[in-house]
Amino acid sequence: MKVSNAAAGYETRLADVVRTAKDVIRRRYLTLAAITLAVTAIGVFLTLRITPTYQGVAKIQIDPSRNPLTRNQSEANAQLASEAIETEVTNLGSMDLVRTVVRRLNLVNHPQFRGIWQARAEKTGPVSDTEKVEMVAAAVRSDVSVSRDKLTYILLVRYSSPDADIAAKVANAMATAYLDNKVGSRIGTAERQSKWFESRMADLVQEVRVADERVAQYQAQAGIVRGASNNSGTITDQQVGPLSVQLASAESIAAEARSKQTSAQQQVSRGTLDTVSDVRNSATVQDLRRQRALLMQASAEMEGRYGNRHPDYLKVRDQLEGLDKQLAEESRRVVSSLRSDADAADARAASLRSSMRALEERQANNARASVIAASLQRDADSKHAAYDRLSQLALESRQAAQNSIAQAQIIEAAQTPRAPSWPNKPLLFMVSFLVGLAAGIAVITTQELMVSGLRTVEEVEEKLGVPLLAAIPNVRKNTRPANLLIEKPTSQFAEALRNARASILGVREKDRPQIIALTSALPSEGKTTTSLGLARTMAISGDRTILVDADVRRAMLRNILDTSSTGPGIVEVLHGEVGLDEAIQPSGVENLDQILVQKPYFSSENMFGSGQMQTMLDELSKRYDTIILDLPPLVGLADGRFIAALADAVVLVIKWDTTPADAVISAADHLKSDGANLVGAMFTMVDQSSKAAGAYYYYTKQYSSYYQTT
Repeated sequence: MKVSNAAAGYETRLADVVRTAKDVIRRRYLTLAAITLAVTAIGVFLTLRITPTYQGVAKIQIDPSRNPLTRNQSEANAQLASEAIETEVTNLGSMDLVRTVVRRLNLVNHPQFRGIWQARAEKTGPVSDTEKVEMVAAAVRSDVSVSRDKLTYILLVRYSSPDADIAAKVANAMATAYLDNKVGSRIGTAERQSKWFESRMADLVQEVRVADERVAQYQAQAGIVRGASNNSGTITDQQVGPLSVQLASAESIAAEARSKQTSAQQQVSRGTLDTVSDVRNSATVQDLRRQRALLMQASAEMEGRYGNRHPDYLKVRDQLEGLDKQLAEESRRVVSSLRSDADAADARAASLRSSMRALEERQANNARASVIAASLQRDADSKHAAYDRLSQLALESRQAAQNSIAQAQIIEAAQTPRAPSWPNKPLLFMVSFLVGLAAGIAVITTQELMVSGLRTVEEVEEKLGVPLLAAIPNVRKNTRPANLLIEKPTSQFAEALRNARASILGVREKDRPQIIALTSALPSEGKTTTSLGLARTMAISGDRTILVDADVRRAMLRNILDTSSTGPGIVEVLHGEVGLDEAIQPSGVENLDQILVQKPYFSSENMFGSGQMQTMLDELSKRYDTIILDLPPLVGLADGRFIAALADAVVLVIKWDTTPADAVISAADHLKSDGANLVGAMFTMVDQSSKAAGAYYYYTKQYSSYYQTT
């Protein structure tokens, strides 16, 4: 549910933005169109004045496989790496190559470039041929463009010129010069390298021979004896390994024999010779024990049968004693054998240990000598490696010096272009239009941001705290809009005033205000026209109405009426010079009378703050159903504030999208602080195509058939 509400809120905000944008465009479309057309026209004019430029394009393919010296595909691929190709791009656009092209095509004397050095000659005197070439080459180089065609091995050589033929010729000449330069420079470099390699190899041969002799001589002096391979270590080094293995094995065997011998001695000292494992495992001991077990069995039988004095029993007992002696002798012999084995193992280990010490001493002596020998050997090996590498490079250089095959080829020569590459007129026309449109949008956006006036119902209610009673449309073609109430009573203007009447009096007209004052914050907000229109609306609706012009300093009401009057007005009534009946004049509209100001009246007196104004209003209230007061502006003048406090209802007239919000707020604050009954506000001169006034004009198109056109 929350997601749905959020989506609905977003759609509502988006719709508001779209409506606002459309509203701004409707109101300021003339400004937008004027700026867009002006900028577009300027862009089209400048585009048509641009000198056309033609571009010749030649294509070169980098192909290292064409080099017969390439040993394998990996080496060819290495020459096609991005870094290598970018290097070729730089070489292809070098000044040396451009100079070659300038000389080949004799561009120094071409009309397109001749003026470059001629202008210099006129200023500084004669110009040398070299300077001419340099100046023309710099100009040509500025129009040369070399790039890689995407990720392929193809290079694009472009040259731009006002002359289509020159554009193609220079592009082709650049490609051809590049191929010639690649072959020529490579061959010359290879020849120089080959000669240097041969000279260096002769020196290396002698250095290698001397290094080998020094190694052999030192090894002989130091007594270093090596195996078949000179890099496999000395004979002593090779003997140490096996001997150390033998020594470790001998020491392990000796330790085991000594352990057995020590354990046997401990068992003998405790009188438990039979527990010695070697004694138990001896075959002789096992046989004697088996015989003794048999004699023990026979002795037991004889003792039970004949007794212990029988001769046979005594014989068996003597045999047992003999076997026990043999067992004891055999056990001692086994223990003695363990001691002999331990002594023999210790002796062998000691012998190997002595041999190892001798080898280690010899190895230490060899190690000290081997350090120097190894250094000499490394020096000899490096000379061997340098010789081998130099020999290979010399071979490749000799082959390269004889190779005249270019590692690139022209796959597409530049053709004379038929159409200019610049300017792209359709594109520039479109860009001019878009720039003009953007400038127009920026201008009208700036205008909108600079406007400080009120536009919407929400702004009125938020800033003033009162409702918007009506929005009176702007009638541009009619100098006296109030006459539309009579001439076209069903026009939008008339309908807006009827809405204002309904909002002020209420639809049922219960507790309706009788004295209605219309005022504004500033002059020229349509207050007087609105007062006249509202008074006529009241009269047409059947109300006995009187319109009182209380804006004595301007007296504008008399200027927008169809009838002329020279009689006394409100100033004379308040001064007591004439009676009220003399000041009341018919307006020419049924049920509508009026009290005017014949000419602007300026005075510092408090004309409306005295009791005369209240007395006059009381008298008028007895005669009329509705009294409409056209008050002065509130900001900067005090007259309107005194009269507003006497009215039953005060309506603040606001010129739509014009009157600053601060001025409107100040006027509303004055009315509220004076205790006036501010019942609402009315927009005047609202753009009929605008939707900023909310529901008042939101359905303008839908209800167009209900209104008379103005």
